[in-house]
Amino acid sequence: MTATVRTQVAIVGAGPAGLLLSHLLAADGIESIVVDSRSREQIESTIRAGILEQGTVEVLDTLGEHSRARTVGTRHDGIELRFEGEGHRIDFADLIGRSVWLYPQHEALRDLIAARLAGGQDLRFGVTVSAIEAADTVRPTVVAVDATGAPLRIEADFVVGADGSRSIVRPVVTGAAGGGYFREYPFAWFGILTQAPPSAAELIYSNSPDGFALISQRSDTVQRMYFQCDPDTDPAAYSEAQLWDELYKRVPGTSLNEGPIFQRDVLRFRSFVARELRRGRVAIVGDAAHTVPPTGAKGMNLAVADVLLLRRALQALLQAGDEAPIDAFADAARERIWKAQHFSWWMTSMLHVTADASDFDRLRQVGELRSVVESRAGRTFLAEAYTGWPFRA
Repeated sequence: MTATVRTQVAIVGAGPAGLLLSHLLAADGIESIVVDSRSREQIESTIRAGILEQGTVEVLDTLGEHSRARTVGTRHDGIELRFEGEGHRIDFADLIGRSVWLYPQHEALRDLIAARLAGGQDLRFGVTVSAIEAADTVRPTVVAVDATGAPLRIEADFVVGADGSRSIVRPVVTGAAGGGYFREYPFAWFGILTQAPPSAAELIYSNSPDGFALISQRSDTVQRMYFQCDPDTDPAAYSEAQLWDELYKRVPGTSLNEGPIFQRDVLRFRSFVARELRRGRVAIVGDAAHTVPPTGAKGMNLAVADVLLLRRALQALLQAGDEAPIDAFADAARERIWKAQHFSWWMTSMLHVTADASDFDRLRQVGELRSVVESRAGRTFLAEAYTGWPFRA
């Protein structure tokens, strides 16, 4: 037999966007059900990096005792741009009086899950969604099977797809699995985790003739580092000595703390924006709606911006019968989405070296970097975008 349940908002995806939306809706007195095909253990143990804008941290503060971003995360008041063998600090605190927090996404997910379960959230793991029915009616329905394999239908006043880049909800909104604007970059990041203390107090973004490198950190004892590579690179192709050689070539003049490398992977670079973000009583947010290269540190922060807009729109729709905010949701969200796409593209193109780059291209790129670091206006532009524009709510 098929179990049918009723809720105001059905949220597909227990990632940052879906969990945060359920948290904010609950504060407004709006009930929701959140489903995800993964187990809780899978969600909380999938390690992903995270740079949180100050505005995002302020939103996570609303989790109260369950928010650890300020206590476990590390506040960074700047970054270093490195090129031509020299480092140039972008001082966020001096330029705009704002900061970012280094706080891995899986840690934020642990906070969100703990807060939602403590709040009595109907959060269902192991639920596989197969379809969204009646999107154009006032009773859209999520069709799924639960963790035991039993059929499940969730009837709602609104359905939200927060189920990532392989979203099952997106085609319902866009009409196709793609259904959007897409760009694939001709390079990737080779990432490593190494058991060693941080090599620098802040992140280093390094441009060199051999390609880009990012020197980051995960904790007091673990570093996360990346260097530019071909998208088809085999993660097992390098020895540990070769990996350190590649990193040193891309950060000339910098000392790195070395240690055993216990994880390696290759991260492809893609940008995507869905053509439509809403159809009837169904909307998509977060990676279901857009993805960005990691260079600009916008991924999770952009999802939070979507959620804040949708939260207010759903509050107006479901509690006051006002359809104007939900009708305006997509256009309002696109403003920040395309600003973030531009910033991510700009940082990526300014710091990476393409295989067909000429001497002219290389010297022009250095000129661009100098234009940024030698100008307070240039540094301020980077600082404003990196730490995050004000959220619209």
